[in-house]
Amino acid sequence: MTFHIQTAKVAVLMGGLSAERDVSIMSGSGVLKALQSKGVNATAFDPAERSLDELKREGFTHAFIALHGRYGEDGAVQGALELLGIPYTGSGVMASAMAMDKVMTKRVWSAVGLSTPGYVWLSPEDQTADNINAIPAKLGLPLIVKPPREGSSIGMSKVTQASGIQAAAALATQYDPDLLAEEFITGEELTCPILGNGPNARALPVVRIAAPDGAYDYNNKYFTDDVKYHCPSGLPEAEEQEVQRLVVAAYRALGCRGWGRADIMLRASDRKPFLLEMNTSPGMTSHSLVPMSARAAGISYEDLCLMLLESATLDHPGGPKAV
Repeated sequence: MTFHIQTAKVAVLMGGLSAERDVSIMSGSGVLKALQSKGVNATAFDPAERSLDELKREGFTHAFIALHGRYGEDGAVQGALELLGIPYTGSGVMASAMAMDKVMTKRVWSAVGLSTPGYVWLSPEDQTADNINAIPAKLGLPLIVKPPREGSSIGMSKVTQASGIQAAAALATQYDPDLLAEEFITGEELTCPILGNGPNARALPVVRIAAPDGAYDYNNKYFTDDVKYHCPSGLPEAEEQEVQRLVVAAYRALGCRGWGRADIMLRASDRKPFLLEMNTSPGMTSHSLVPMSARAAGISYEDLCLMLLESATLDHPGGPKAV
């Protein structure tokens, strides 16, 4: 369904059921205001408070997904919108599901030769004390422990001593039954948005992140002004271009579309970039990095929101006819 601003009725999906609900409301509120300023008939819609089938009954023609985390970024709501035949922003069902699962993402990237930190994955039945205690010897210290299917650094810990591995595992498994431990890459933290589809996908300017004591955690991401963001990144041009090449390859390998944002570590010892994760419904708050990067490329927040909405589509544009 082609987007026509005069006839479109747009639901901005925000809130939801994940641990990132509060951030999603901030993102969605910004998107809603931006779209309305462009003359779009847009309305807030919280799937935690209303059934998605109301979208069809109320005549919504498009959905802007400003949900983050589980049930919003993992293919679940994308599948529901496919069944309803309502075009939506961002990646489709499969790409969303894969990108939300950091272990699956790493498997795909490794299979096509893209660099990502070494890792240990433990399913619930494998999370014995001995297996958890063995992680530091396998990956070295420091290392990162995180739930594989959460975002915004929720449940994540940096482990600097082997004695801390059990507490880090206990925290991560509060949010996900599986456990992911990852090699820590010492260097600069970067992020880079991508816009578009397939061969037309393009990277926006790289953002370099300087967090106090390297703690780019949930609080620093959204609720303080202590983190410094550099865009333009200040990287040498060749390094910036290599990061951009890598993130577009990562985006395409997962089958992403519309938009996304890849997080990267640039190893200090040899300046090699390593992919950490792909966000298929990135933040759009006042602290968010996609709007910052877009602004450096000459794209305003309002124009970016409209551009993303105009890219809304379905995996199967013909759609089911009996819904």
